[in-house]
Amino acid sequence: MREEGLLFTPVREVCKGPVVTCDPDTEVVAAARLMDERGISGVVAEENGVPVGVFTDRDLRRLVARAGGQLGGVRVREAMHSPVLTVSDHAPAYEAVYLMARHNIHRLLVVDATGRMVGVITGTDILGLQTNSPLYLRDEVARARSLEDLKRVNARVPEMVRFALRAGAGTRDLVGFISQFNDEVSRKAAEILEAEGVELPPRAAYLVLGSEGRGEQTLRTDQDSAAVFADDLDESSRWDVERFCVRLVETLVEIGVPPCPGGTMASNDQWRHPLSEWMALVEQWITVPTGEHMVNFGMFQDLRALWGDASLERRIKDHILELTRRHSLFFPRVAKNIVRFPPPLGWFGRIRTERRGKAKGRVDLKKAGIFALTEGVSLLALEAGILDGTTWDKIEALRERGVITAAEADRLDDAFTTLVGFRLRHQVRNLSEGRPPDNYLDPLRLTPREKHEFKRALEEVGWFLQYIRSRYRLDFIR
Repeated sequence: MREEGLLFTPVREVCKGPVVTCDPDTEVVAAARLMDERGISGVVAEENGVPVGVFTDRDLRRLVARAGGQLGGVRVREAMHSPVLTVSDHAPAYEAVYLMARHNIHRLLVVDATGRMVGVITGTDILGLQTNSPLYLRDEVARARSLEDLKRVNARVPEMVRFALRAGAGTRDLVGFISQFNDEVSRKAAEILEAEGVELPPRAAYLVLGSEGRGEQTLRTDQDSAAVFADDLDESSRWDVERFCVRLVETLVEIGVPPCPGGTMASNDQWRHPLSEWMALVEQWITVPTGEHMVNFGMFQDLRALWGDASLERRIKDHILELTRRHSLFFPRVAKNIVRFPPPLGWFGRIRTERRGKAKGRVDLKKAGIFALTEGVSLLALEAGILDGTTWDKIEALRERGVITAAEADRLDDAFTTLVGFRLRHQVRNLSEGRPPDNYLDPLRLTPREKHEFKRALEEVGWFLQYIRSRYRLDFIR
């Protein structure tokens, strides 16, 4: 049977049971003794018949490291991780794979239709089924000891994506896995550099931007990065920041991550500044919203510290929120830029394609709708004080805060998921045909059903742009 077929095996045929439980007030030494006696790597903490946490050998090792071996009196509830994530015993194994990868965990509690615990499934159980899943590749990254190892694992991502699509992975899950994998590759590259003596000094951070910052990458993953460091860093330390950033960018290129064509990378002086300079630049972008400033801000606002001092990320984000609260005219200016990209739908719902250039006869998926949805949702989120998370996360946060209705959130979520799904499948097809992944979809290659779904998503983009136009009263702004 092909590997993806094995992933349709019901969880009940892979998991192990019965579940070994303990009271959360059990001392960790007693829990460790129980795990040793049963030959297992974790126990479920159960209180009044309800699972409240999981205590594993990893938790025990962390506890020993922190406490220096002094574990007397420490209870399981103090060291367990919770809440407990579950999967149905009737679910296919691939659902367990993607739950573990999404939440960066190694075991799930298996329950039956009544919610009763029937077993535990671990990453090790599933790794025996396949070698192209996100879990397997993530473990391969962790085991990498050289750049050649990383390059070899990174080259397997397209096959992992093809495998996951065939196995039925959802678009949001798959995008999350790609982004998580890319993070882990970059962090491992930084670890290898630091082992060679190329270190990022304290009070500095390497930032990822754009789709990487949001955690929603597909197969076309150009580098978008920046660096920030404390103002009082001495010249020697500043040189260390530059050396680290240049080497990391070069290293990522070496292992197969393309550089940003526009030069938005931490190796570029324009994207590497002390904190006060970033604060001043952000203020300039917000208070003087020229076209170039809005492009720079749109890329930078999704910053995320991948390596180094994460507190610097928070300080910049707090500064952005404070500035935008004081300069409310910034929002309609950004909105005006977003509505410049209407969906390519003509009379009677005909899909308009590009008339010239390398995308002639095709549709630029980013320009057709992904840009409008991503930037429009980010704009609404920024106004609501939300800077973190994916576009999906922001849509949900906007719904929870009452900025948009549940029905509007569903429309945005469906449209975004549909368009990103088309981009992923298109990029996989490109690779299968020996071409590099891009954003240019040929509508003639769509089935009637796919064409209907594509048009519907574009119509929702049109609705959203009208929503943005109305909300920010753009018809009254020159």
